[in-house]
Amino acid sequence: MQIVSAPFDHPDALKLNDLVLQEYAQRYGDPEGDATVLDPSMFQPPRGLYLLAYDEAQRPVATGGWRSMDAARGADEEDENYADGDAELKRMFVVPQARGQGLARRILALLEQDAREAGRTRMVLETGTKQPEAIALYTSAGYEPAVEKFGFYRFHEDSRCFTKPLR
Repeated sequence: MQIVSAPFDHPDALKLNDLVLQEYAQRYGDPEGDATVLDPSMFQPPRGLYLLAYDEAQRPVATGGWRSMDAARGADEEDENYADGDAELKRMFVVPQARGQGLARRILALLEQDAREAGRTRMVLETGTKQPEAIALYTSAGYEPAVEKFGFYRFHEDSRCFTKPLR
């Protein structure tokens, strides 16, 4: 497996993003999959990073990224309960045929390392109750349930938020 940095709007990233949105739609019964607004610029270093993993045949099989998030500043910004120094994990996904090989764990470690080197102090993520394998990965990697939920889905019953200090 080869893991490389890529733009969020790279054709292979778009392909896998479509697959993850389809999986979210199936699991949660929401045709949109995930309504979180994401822009490719959010994943550009040093304020973020997006990774693509390829198998031996050079097929894209996994993705993951982080983006900088900070506390809201002023009345014109919606307060989604982020704190200064947060790095938010987004679009962690492994295609079904590549699961069970530790690929998500490798991507997660690389993202944590990069966010730490970029000066971020806490990694945060939001997942859902219908993704038990994601929850198992994150808790086994040292993530703990957030004291207060954050992000776009913070008011949704199925939403689960986790944090991990990077320092």
